[in-house]
Amino acid sequence: MKKYLSFIIALTIFVSCTEDNAYYSMEDYTRVKKTDVHIHIMSDRPYFVEKAKADNFHLVNVALEINKGWDDVYIKYNYGKIQQEQNPETVDLVTSFAVSDFDDPVWEEKVISWLDSCFDEGAVGVKVWKNIGMVSRDTTGNLIAIDDARFDPIIAHIQKRGKTLMGHLGEPKNCWLPFDEMTTNNDRSYFKKHPEYHMYLHPEMPSHEDIVASRDRMLEKHPDLRFLGAHMGSLEYSVDELAERFEKFPNMAIGLAARMGQVFYQTVEDREKVRDFFIKYQDRILYATDLADNDNMSKEDLEANMESAWKRDWEYFVTDNVMESDLINSSFQGIKLPKQVVDKIFYKNANTWFAMNP
Repeated sequence: MKKYLSFIIALTIFVSCTEDNAYYSMEDYTRVKKTDVHIHIMSDRPYFVEKAKADNFHLVNVALEINKGWDDVYIKYNYGKIQQEQNPETVDLVTSFAVSDFDDPVWEEKVISWLDSCFDEGAVGVKVWKNIGMVSRDTTGNLIAIDDARFDPIIAHIQKRGKTLMGHLGEPKNCWLPFDEMTTNNDRSYFKKHPEYHMYLHPEMPSHEDIVASRDRMLEKHPDLRFLGAHMGSLEYSVDELAERFEKFPNMAIGLAARMGQVFYQTVEDREKVRDFFIKYQDRILYATDLADNDNMSKEDLEANMESAWKRDWEYFVTDNVMESDLINSSFQGIKLPKQVVDKIFYKNANTWFAMNP
């Protein structure tokens, strides 16, 4: 009997140790290498990078064109360059280009020259923003779409240089819904502040389906392009839709930036489906937040904001805790992914999809 009890105790200890080795915990947060592949530092102060170092994060700082043409691109890229020069082991850069002069005969040459200068400085990718498809127009007044043939030589050059195209093309599906039908509180808040982007108020603009279809046509033309769909590829509302794209486009991955609310919302509806999706496509998902430093917060508030987002997401992915978030109105349970899956989503996939060696 004593031998039997000893065996049961030993087996229990073994199972417990095996469980500990298979999964991370909250205590592992600062010990594990992580990468946030979508942040925006528009400041020369060091606070963001200092906090990232303390929390064991590598950073990919992303430039983009919003509404100021090339000046926008240059300013945002140069802020990132300042941070990278001061912290080359912690910061990598994604550059961008403008479409404000899309019809200029030398536009293509200008874009390629600019991108080459950034690549030669070590930029790991190129960002295109939602102004393509939703805001920017050519000289005839037509919206510029990402499947326009004039983008083809630019995209081909990005591919030739072995770089990644990051595309924020479109918006969450909530953008086309009235406020009371939106699924997340952060979307309600954003579109209340930015009615110019709330497509429900602009029925003359392209539909969500139109913009996603344009993106998909671009990928069909460039099947060997390494493409990262920012903000869950604007298909954040459905892991089933994302799975379809992953099967169709083997060189497409997604970043999670600013879409964890939609992940939480789907977790409430069907936790196992969401968990199975992250496990099945563990090589195609990159951790990202869209956190930013615009000099508009104190050091203390900035660090608290970063820690809140990063630790919330770590808890969701590594534990099965019942959680709450101001992003949605229901509680949900963490999906407790195995260590090897967490390592890919939080670190290894960034190195693969951006060809980095942090």
